[in-house]
Amino acid sequence: MAEQFAPLLCSSKKAIPMASPAAPSRASEARASDAQVGLAARRAAADVLTAILVKKQPLDLTLGKSLSTGHMANLPPRDRALTRAIVMASLRHKGQLDAILLRFLEKGFPPKSGTLYAILLSAAAQLVLLETPAHAAIDLAVTLTRYDAQAKRFDKLANAVLRKVSQQGKALADEMDAAKVNTPDWLWERWSRYYGEENTRAIAELNMLEPPLDLTVKSDPEGWAKRLDGHVLPGGGVRLIPKGRIEAIEGYDEGAWWVQDLAASLPAKLFKDIAGKRVLDLCAAPGGKSAQLAAAGASVLALDISENRLKVLKENLKRLDLPCDTALGDAATWYSEERFDAILLDAPCSSTGTIRRHPDIAYLKTEEDLPSMVNLQRRLLDNAAKLLKPGGTLVYSTCSLEPEEGEGQIASLLSTHGRLHIDRIQPDEVFGHSAWITQTGTLRTLPPSFKMDAPELGGMDGFFAARLVLAS
Repeated sequence: MAEQFAPLLCSSKKAIPMASPAAPSRASEARASDAQVGLAARRAAADVLTAILVKKQPLDLTLGKSLSTGHMANLPPRDRALTRAIVMASLRHKGQLDAILLRFLEKGFPPKSGTLYAILLSAAAQLVLLETPAHAAIDLAVTLTRYDAQAKRFDKLANAVLRKVSQQGKALADEMDAAKVNTPDWLWERWSRYYGEENTRAIAELNMLEPPLDLTVKSDPEGWAKRLDGHVLPGGGVRLIPKGRIEAIEGYDEGAWWVQDLAASLPAKLFKDIAGKRVLDLCAAPGGKSAQLAAAGASVLALDISENRLKVLKENLKRLDLPCDTALGDAATWYSEERFDAILLDAPCSSTGTIRRHPDIAYLKTEEDLPSMVNLQRRLLDNAAKLLKPGGTLVYSTCSLEPEEGEGQIASLLSTHGRLHIDRIQPDEVFGHSAWITQTGTLRTLPPSFKMDAPELGGMDGFFAARLVLAS
């Protein structure tokens, strides 16, 4: 998505019925404009999907590039929303859509076909999931193939396949076990082994849904819930149904809140009273947990390895008007003479607990990635332990559902750092949800662990956290 999008214009003689030889009518101009923007939105979706599924680039990065300098940059808000809807539906239901398309592709997806796969996938999502009129989804998809030197050889194939999808796709989708088909086999097998079939199915079903938006507010959660038509969460957050751009939500400009899932807000709360204490936040960007710590009165030093991400953290904390020192460095090797009262390490991980928010993770990460991630986390923990003051508290967390990145890491740490011990988390620290606490006193949330009266408002990210204390 690095290239700049040049608007695709149809010939006026072919696309715009003329009211007179001199000038088109306003109605015909509007129809031509709608067609052009519809094509541009779908081209943007196909390119984003190609970047994710072929080039293995993260969803957030890809969408960000498209919005700033790519195909989405010149789209009006409504069509940006269409692009995003197509992309998210394609990723959340990729297993089903692939199976449907392959039903009508005797030889599979053609090799060396450029963006053809993404065009077919996004068109199938429109036909099967988004209630897009067949003529629009098919015609624009076929047109898109002709703008790609490799895909254009398959324009007739695309037309034939998508016509069959429009006729049979919904029925085929209804016959499938959607939760299982849309979950990569390695994840389904692991989660079933660790959490049981029932929990695995519940996780997979939530991963197919658009999650609600959680905000951590600086004060007056009841007031903000009323103003934003939201619901107060345990711990004082506010949950609402996403509507448009984050920056357009009331309170953003004045720094009244920041986006943070309920589960993601828990690790920083495990420090109890940290007012006036010196706290090191490792791997801190984009700054949600640093903001929590600063809002609680801590003197925070936020460390991150990425200069760009650290810049985002500074901007976020400035918007929130919260004080925070920052440092650029690798948390696995960073050294300071200072020893800290408390350290928060929200470590880089496989992020499998956040697939409902980031469906690309299911297709960017593999089981083979876990050993290198576990090794990095171990190095981060080892260094964090060296920076902790005697009697100080270390909270380690990940947004992963994989035990090697959570429970396994703590067991390994305790075996090599004899002065560290687990400080058991108590039910009243997690709003009475004793089921979130493991037998060893650590925290483990699953996406279906939190329910609300309205099903669409339920769910939370999958998280692990442990609180450890260094002996004096």
